[in-house]
Amino acid sequence: MFDELLGRASLKDRIAELEDENERLRKRYEAESERRADAATARQDAEERLNRLEDRIAQLEGELERVEEAETGMAVRHREQLRGARLESVLDRLTTFRTGPEGALTVGVDRDGLSESTRGELESVLGDRVALVDDAAPCLCCVDDAGLLAVTLAPPVVPDQDATWRDRFALEREWFLPTGRHAVALVRTDLFALGVYEGADRVDYRGFESDVKGSHSKGGFSQARFERIRDGQIDDHLERCRDALAAYEPGGEAADMPLSLVGQRGIVDALVEESSLEPAATAAVDATGDPKPALEDAVRSFWTTELRVL
Repeated sequence: MFDELLGRASLKDRIAELEDENERLRKRYEAESERRADAATARQDAEERLNRLEDRIAQLEGELERVEEAETGMAVRHREQLRGARLESVLDRLTTFRTGPEGALTVGVDRDGLSESTRGELESVLGDRVALVDDAAPCLCCVDDAGLLAVTLAPPVVPDQDATWRDRFALEREWFLPTGRHAVALVRTDLFALGVYEGADRVDYRGFESDVKGSHSKGGFSQARFERIRDGQIDDHLERCRDALAAYEPGGEAADMPLSLVGQRGIVDALVEESSLEPAATAAVDATGDPKPALEDAVRSFWTTELRVL
């Protein structure tokens, strides 16, 4: 009776209703957490299966390539990863090569392989070995009309070079070697490193690491919570990276400086998509360790050209 007189009865009823609603929300939250945990576990299992399948595909492709080479007798005569002084030496040899007028062909080959018109030109010199050019794509192909010299080169970024017949190969050193003032940024889920270079010499540097949780093997609510925390940490890290690269966006103070963005492919792509960056090049590189040595490894990997002698 006193509760009714003092208005406490309605308050108690309201409290009971809110407690019931709170219980329903708690159960709903726990169910959603379990669902997210199951989804995260399923995603991890799928990623592991995908990685195993990709490894198996790579293994089978290698076996297939060896079988095809055994059957056809076609294989590159020499393959080498070129960088630094060795790369400069090889480029010097190629750029000093001379023939008669329209005796040296240079052509850029994209990921889809040779165009039909260029294939016909190369087949007259290489015959069936033109298939080795498709295998090297994307690349630059240099062939002389006598078949004395036939190579492919895969620089950091293959230029859009139309088939060009001249008395020498149409090669530009900046396609292969760092020249002028430029920047290279390395981005991982937990790391950022940016170097400004004059040619091959680094003249400025900035780097940092972010606290991002690693993998998690437990199931249930703890895993769902772990996934949310980790995703948030990666988002925060990418925001720091965007801030560090803001000067290289259109209108920024360093917008005129060529920027190459390298690192984990998914992170690099996300950073480009979520900003107004227009990098001169992007590349997936495997660079581990602390920011400064990791950047050195990434730059060395990025400025590497694969040479194949056909």
